Amino acid sequence: MRSIACILIAALCLMGCAKPPKYGTEVRQSLGPNRKVTWAVAPAINLSGQSSVDPLLQADLLYQQLQQVEGVTVVPVNRVAELYLSLGLEKVQSTEQAALVCDLLGVEALMVPTITIYDPYNPPKLGASLQLFIKPGAYQRDSAVDPYALSRMATPGELESLEKRPDFEQAVGMFDAANGSVRQRLFYYAAGRNDPVGPLGNKEYLASMERYCGFVYHELIGQLIQSPRLTPATADMGK
Repeated sequence: MRSIACILIAALCLMGCAKPPKYGTEVRQSLGPNRKVTWAVAPAINLSGQSSVDPLLQADLLYQQLQQVEGVTVVPVNRVAELYLSLGLEKVQSTEQAALVCDLLGVEALMVPTITIYDPYNPPKLGASLQLFIKPGAYQRDSAVDPYALSRMATPGELESLEKRPDFEQAVGMFDAANGSVRQRLFYYAAGRNDPVGPLGNKEYLASMERYCGFVYHELIGQLIQSPRLTPATADMGK
C-alpha cells in the first residue's frame, strides 16, 4: 500500500513538472504595407469529375483563407452567388464578364477557383487553380449590357487558354500529400492551427479534406500575391 502511494506521488510530481504544449504561430500572408483591396470569390468550377465536390463549400474555404491575408477584404460568397443567379450566369468565362460582376459587386477583382483533381482519402490529393480577374481601371459598365452576349464573344475554345492580359492572373498547383515536399509544407502551415494535445495533432490536416483544401488554397494564394504581374496591378487598384 505504501509503495502505491509513492508511485502516485511520483506521478503527480512528474505531471507538475511537465512543460506546457507549444501551440506555435500560424504563417500569415500580406499584400504588403499600406495595401488595401476588396475582392470577391465566385463559386468553384468543378472539372475533377467527382460529384462530391461542393462548389459553394470550396469557394467558402477559399474565402476563409483570403480573409486571413493582411490587406484583403473579401465579399461573402453568398453575395456573388446571388448576383450570378440574378444575371442567369453559371460561371464567369471571360474578363469582360468578370469586370461586369466586379462592377456590380463594387469590388476590384473576382477570384474564381477551379478543382481539377479531388481525392479525399488519406493521403489526400487536390489539384486546383485560382483565376483572378481584375476590373480594368477605365471600365465603364454599359447600362444595357447583356452578360450572355459577353460570354459568347469572349469564351475560348475547349483547347484554348484565356488571353494573357494585365487584368488577369492565375496560380495552378497539384498537391499530393503522398509526396514528402507537400507534407513538409502542410505541417509548416499547420503550426499554430491545430491543438498539439489533440488526438491527431497536425495529422488532422491529412484526415480532414476541408482542412487540406484550406492548406492548398493558402499555398495558391501565396503564389498569386507574389506574382510580379499582380503587384503593380494590385497597387493601382482602388485609385
